[in-house]
Amino acid sequence: MSLLLILNLTVALAICFLLYRMQAAHASFTTRVFTGMGLGVLLGAAFQLVYGAGAPLIADTNAYLDILGTGYVSLLKMIIMPLIMVSIISAILKLRDASSLGKISALTIGILIATTLVAACIGIAMAKLFGLSAVGLTASAAEVARGEYMQGNLATAQGVSLPSMILSFIPANPFLDMTGARKTSTIAVVIFSIFIGISATGIASKMPDIFDSFSNFIKVAHAIVMRMVTLVLRLTPFGVFALMAMVVGGSKPDDIAKLISFVAASYSALLLMFCVHLLLISAVGLNPLRFVKKIFPVLAFAFSSRTSAGAIPMSVQTQTTRLGTPEGIANFAASFGSTIGQNGCAGIYPAMLAVMIAPTVGIDPWTVSFIVPLLAIIAVGSVGVAGVGGGATFAALIVLSSLDLPVALAGLLISIEPLIDMGRTALNVSGSITAGTITSRVLGQTDSAVFNSDADVNLDSDEQPA
Repeated sequence: MSLLLILNLTVALAICFLLYRMQAAHASFTTRVFTGMGLGVLLGAAFQLVYGAGAPLIADTNAYLDILGTGYVSLLKMIIMPLIMVSIISAILKLRDASSLGKISALTIGILIATTLVAACIGIAMAKLFGLSAVGLTASAAEVARGEYMQGNLATAQGVSLPSMILSFIPANPFLDMTGARKTSTIAVVIFSIFIGISATGIASKMPDIFDSFSNFIKVAHAIVMRMVTLVLRLTPFGVFALMAMVVGGSKPDDIAKLISFVAASYSALLLMFCVHLLLISAVGLNPLRFVKKIFPVLAFAFSSRTSAGAIPMSVQTQTTRLGTPEGIANFAASFGSTIGQNGCAGIYPAMLAVMIAPTVGIDPWTVSFIVPLLAIIAVGSVGVAGVGGGATFAALIVLSSLDLPVALAGLLISIEPLIDMGRTALNVSGSITAGTITSRVLGQTDSAVFNSDADVNLDSDEQPA
């Protein structure tokens, strides 16, 4: 280990100690996350400035930072399935009403898919405004390799249909899905948990003693899992710091400059869609500025980690303790939103790629005969897109292959993929939280006192509202 590497790690440890002292001093969760994110950007930029882009020493440093960053994401993924199970079962035991469950599911999924279609339209509009086209783009070795990878996975994408997607949601082996082995494992666990909850309520009147015992067991399991969530969320500022330092330190400014118009168009579309989320929040009578303030820590984590699924625990905590959304609705929205109707990965990204690539094969992307099928395919393809790294690629494969467009050309954007994926993931999570908030509001279940409170509730605090 070189002296410079030791110096880099010492600086990183000093920043971690600072974040720990902020926690000990009871600084707010939002402040600590924002501080971690900012310090991560500064450290990554300093690495670039001192050692130069692509320096081996930066890669060596990032390997150690990855222990903290990816390790934190792994811990979040560890608690996803237990959290989903106990929260949904607990919610159903309280509901005792299958019709309420149907309304929650229908509203949540409907909002997710509808907003994805709006996101696709915005993506198309931004591609037109910025004049994006894949015609004339040159390919480096890395981009060619990415194109070959996408071409190799084309058969899998072509084999996907709406019936097969819906079928994949059914948990034929729930224990396998609890390991997250499939792209649709999250939804499968949700469905399995619904069956357990409905089955338990079915014996409430016939075997009250057994029902009470099971209900108490779920209460105990729920308390333990939520305690585990609190412990893991305390690591959020550290994880965000490490992830941001890695992203900024490992990026190449020259690659970004070559495709700056696509970056600008993508983030313009992402920001416009985020404004749509705020308009929807405002339309149901809630303060959009307060909404932004309360969900910022979740968006910061999603932005730096690039995993919608990993953000589920924090999303649920934010919805329940900051937005006043009931736990059952929060879990449905966060779980479904990590797989269905992702506004960034399944809406904006494939729409922009399609209109960029179409001219390379002589197709005019600005005709109704192209745009209408494109939107229909995006709506269907947005069902079952995994909320982890690679979800956007899979969505793009489905859309491009369905339109008979050359999928390998999408590999030309590999150099800026991480930068854009950060914004896409944050929008995905914002979309799922928006769906949960609207559903809760429409059904009259939002705790307005919690939403309207200006108190900064720490997501990692032991003292959470009931």
